[in-house]
Amino acid sequence: MSASKSITLNGDTRQTSATTVAELATELGLDPEKIAVERNGLIAPRSQLAQTDLNDGDVLEIVHFVGGGAPKADDGWTVAGRTFQSRLIVGTGKYKDFEQNAAALEASGAEIVTVAVRRVNVSDPKAPMLTDYIDPKKTTYLPNTAGCFTADEAIRTLRLAREAGGWDLVKLEVLGEARTLYPDMRETLKATEVLAKEGFHPMVYCVDDPIAAKQLEEAGAVAIMPLGAPIGSGLGIQNQVTIRLIVEGANVPVLVDAGVGTASDAAVGMELGCDGILMNTAIAEAKDPIRMAHAMKLAVEAGREAYLSGRMGRRMYADPSSPLAGLI
Repeated sequence: MSASKSITLNGDTRQTSATTVAELATELGLDPEKIAVERNGLIAPRSQLAQTDLNDGDVLEIVHFVGGGAPKADDGWTVAGRTFQSRLIVGTGKYKDFEQNAAALEASGAEIVTVAVRRVNVSDPKAPMLTDYIDPKKTTYLPNTAGCFTADEAIRTLRLAREAGGWDLVKLEVLGEARTLYPDMRETLKATEVLAKEGFHPMVYCVDDPIAAKQLEEAGAVAIMPLGAPIGSGLGIQNQVTIRLIVEGANVPVLVDAGVGTASDAAVGMELGCDGILMNTAIAEAKDPIRMAHAMKLAVEAGREAYLSGRMGRRMYADPSSPLAGLI
């Protein structure tokens, strides 16, 4: 048996008894025909790997081909113990049909969809249902309380949702009035407390108020979802300062919910440090919902990358990219 020798392989020290590069490849479980090897700074021809000696102290780089570019680092987010890779959540309302809804979901890359809880159509029990097009075993359904104006209505709705599908991760919204669809924070807080005690994990729609956000978190909210602008308005994030304050003060995920109109709005929300964005109308009412869904996917990813990169500081005056000294 050959004596063990110490080599450096792809930057790491390794002990091996292989006497040739080809033997090393076999030891590593690699096909010598599918790799390229650099030994001590020189390329070792593939046809000569079986004759290329391996000596103590050799430095090797072994590479092979992989799918385009470096793999993206894991940048998932977690809510109530569940981890998701997509930071975009999409709704299921306002589409022309379930087929378009399913196609938009696919284009968005979202792993969570919000679903309203409504009475069964007993006059046509065989009518198509959302579950026929979006499989709840593959996509996480997030039952919401859209249209509820009291805590009692919202709690009742979510109890039925849990009975229907076993869902405990839910989206809570309790509206104050029909004209603005602003949340009634007193009723929202009351519902959050009750639902948390009953074992639900409520992700809660709220005003863009850092004090209210902290109160919801203390009441048991597993995620805070401040509005960027009124529901369905498409006005974009109207108060970036308070959204950022909510992000800085929260110990649970923060997602902008409502008001997004186009891709730049989604990117802004992510650049503020939000964990995700929820939208419905911005996609469903676009002239091309499928294309807009894809645009939103890219915007959320771009905004997240920009946030992690750390933007340059803002300056009051110009700062030239090229030095002014030495001009001709």
